[in-house]
Amino acid sequence: MPLNPQALGQALDEDLTLHTTLCRRDAPAFQKACRSSDELVVACTQESRLFAELSEQTEGAVSLDVRPIRFVNIRETGGWGREAAMATPKMAALLAAARLPDAEPVPTVTYTSEGRLLIIGALEDAERAAGLVNDALDVTLMAVGGAGMQARRYPVIGGDTPHITGWLGAFDVQWTTRNPIDLDLCTRCNACIAACPEDAIGLDYQIDMDRCRSHRACVKACEAVGAINFQREPQTHSDKFDLVLDLRKTPAFSQHALPQGYTHLPGGLGDAAALQALIQLRDLVGEFEKPRFFTYKQKLCAHGRNEKVGCSACVDICSASAISSDLKRNQIVVNPNLCVGCGTCTTVCPTGALSYAYPRASEQGVKLRTLLATYAKAGGKDAALLLHSQEAGAALIGDLGRAAALDKSVRGVPARVIPLPLWHTASTGLDVWLTAFAYGASQVWVLMTGEEAPQYRDAVREQMAVAQAIVSGLGYSGRHFKLIEARDARDLMALDTELGEAPAQGVQRRASFAVQAEKRATVELAIDHLLQDSANRPRTAEAIVLPAASLLGTISVNQDTCTLCLSCVSACPASALQDNAERPQLRFIEKNCVQCGLCEKTCPEKAISLQPRLLLGEQRKQLRVLNEAQPYRCIRCSKPFGTLKGIEVMLAKLGGHAMFQGEALERLKMCGDCRVVDIYSNPGETKITDM
Repeated sequence: MPLNPQALGQALDEDLTLHTTLCRRDAPAFQKACRSSDELVVACTQESRLFAELSEQTEGAVSLDVRPIRFVNIRETGGWGREAAMATPKMAALLAAARLPDAEPVPTVTYTSEGRLLIIGALEDAERAAGLVNDALDVTLMAVGGAGMQARRYPVIGGDTPHITGWLGAFDVQWTTRNPIDLDLCTRCNACIAACPEDAIGLDYQIDMDRCRSHRACVKACEAVGAINFQREPQTHSDKFDLVLDLRKTPAFSQHALPQGYTHLPGGLGDAAALQALIQLRDLVGEFEKPRFFTYKQKLCAHGRNEKVGCSACVDICSASAISSDLKRNQIVVNPNLCVGCGTCTTVCPTGALSYAYPRASEQGVKLRTLLATYAKAGGKDAALLLHSQEAGAALIGDLGRAAALDKSVRGVPARVIPLPLWHTASTGLDVWLTAFAYGASQVWVLMTGEEAPQYRDAVREQMAVAQAIVSGLGYSGRHFKLIEARDARDLMALDTELGEAPAQGVQRRASFAVQAEKRATVELAIDHLLQDSANRPRTAEAIVLPAASLLGTISVNQDTCTLCLSCVSACPASALQDNAERPQLRFIEKNCVQCGLCEKTCPEKAISLQPRLLLGEQRKQLRVLNEAQPYRCIRCSKPFGTLKGIEVMLAKLGGHAMFQGEALERLKMCGDCRVVDIYSNPGETKITDM
């Protein structure tokens, strides 16, 4: 592949030497670098294992625990392809990003497994699977039909469809036994099978009650053992397991992301993934850790107020069923043991109450800025950022690069397209995309490979529609954000075509702001920069209409029905709605509104509706009055104590009630103090001393 060490070195501010076979003939140069404590980056991922071994065998080399080697792929991502000769800026960007330090450690989630495995399935299949793992795991079988071996090598339980909850190291399994045969007592002597005239007893040693005609010959045959009792009451059992292997067609869990420690093989041991699954099960004994992928700030959460649900985007979107509602505490609850780190909850969260913790937003921002700044410094133009998963997505891009090296009809990854691996492709949202655009990316694309939950693709599309509406509304032409779907090698040609899309119009001046810890702060910085950068572009309206999924917008108040009760003010979690201590007013700061809908659902008069939009003027950040009314003055002391409309509505609703007639109705027109005075000073009122 064509390499220009001078241009790369200039972009990276260091002297570079070109090595053509670093893992072979040029290996001494690598060994020399291993002895230095400086950062070590190798632009090859294919031979990473060989380089690690070579480093360990080099006398005087710095330990990999002290100074790890960072590997980066510049071959399939740019060096192999039709535009390889123009890919120097992209290579410089990838090398610069590879030099960045690893993400800072975050709190971890710990799992402890002692290897207790429950296998659910037909008895013969479960026994075959058990034979492959029983030397490493403590196996229990749950028979669902089938025929077992004569020798009972493993504990066998049976019963109704089990109810399973939990995760690796902490699965709770409940089931109910209704069958007359007690599998714990059964000795598998087969006497009952031979005695049954209806052949209602199978080699799973359970009675098919639909076929049984109550001859009870089996009971007589089993008299000495006493394992068969048709009078036995159903019994509920429960047990704990560390691992579950489910060989049934239908899994025990309905969510897309299954709990860690639960393996589902709908094709049984004939499933293509069976061998790998069994190998992984054997290794799941001991203590394991994973990052705690999320950070939750309740004070920012717009989930609920006063037992009213506002935003439930994270609860609805989670494919692992890890997020639930706790409306009594006005918050959501995230189970860190079930969370798989997809980050889609942070993508759809309008307030930033849920944020992605590994890597942190600030670390992601540094990587974006490094990539795009280095690309521009090296002379690159119209950068397209391609976000992909670090497993399936990276493999697909590698396949495309290799195809381009072998087939001249394949373009490969274009010189302007910069791949960026992520833990999960749904973990980035509006803040990251707009920031990347403000940093100088012409386009931001997300590559999904079918491993994602279906609702994740919909959520990313919806959020991208919001981002595109903002950028287009500010006058930037072209399509800047899109979702690319490619499953495997069958879609390589379609992927090749998608990556060849023409550039869209970018910013004239690249932003320099730093990504903030809070999502909305980053969104505001990006919008402010884009408003300044696009100030001279033609605009057709003072506000950009946004799709319904927007986290930006205003509210509309029907002044004819609003009584200024101000219940919406107390419900607003973002301080977008405010009152006025001096006079009856409902005031609003549009910049703060997260479009959660709590005000709309709280309003007793149904006078509020949401309007997703981006107001382009300074009024967006200023306090403005949505509704105001004349104060209602006490008929006794003239002190204002409510709004004219509010008191009139109350009088109209209560005027026909028997308890509010005459003086009682007049009292409703008084302030709280005067009502008490009137009650105690009115000679017509009944006193307790008169009773």
